[in-house]
Amino acid sequence: MTPQELANLAHLRRARDLIDREYARPLDVPTMARRALMSPAHFSRQFRATYGETPYSHLMTRRIERAMALLRAGRSVTDACMEVGATSLGSFSSRFTEIVGETPSAYRAREHRAVTAMPACVAKVHTRPARNAPAGTIAGKNIMSRIREAVSAAAD
Repeated sequence: MTPQELANLAHLRRARDLIDREYARPLDVPTMARRALMSPAHFSRQFRATYGETPYSHLMTRRIERAMALLRAGRSVTDACMEVGATSLGSFSSRFTEIVGETPSAYRAREHRAVTAMPACVAKVHTRPARNAPAGTIAGKNIMSRIREAVSAAAD
């Protein structure tokens, strides 16, 4: 990697850290691009080339990921929606269903004992939502098989 590519990567990481830390705030691409010291268009292209998703997609995935944890803890769908920075319950529910493969209320109602028994760092990896995965899967795998794998790995 050239020194310029390393510098760009550092700037992109700074913007990604902003998204991960401040996901509940209203963030837009120009704000993220300023953090990366790039123009919005260049930032969006570079972010996608580096991380495989657009900045907005990363932000929404982070919000849904946090909402999943809140719903597993028993929070209401409305509370989870507002806490992660979504401005519309309808848009939040649509995006949640698109990414997770089931509605927020169905996700909340489902049993999550195995996930709550895992260390948080393991649960985060095994429950991270993945776009374009078939319904009932996360990151392309059946949800229950991922949980079983995590529980057996934690037991070893």
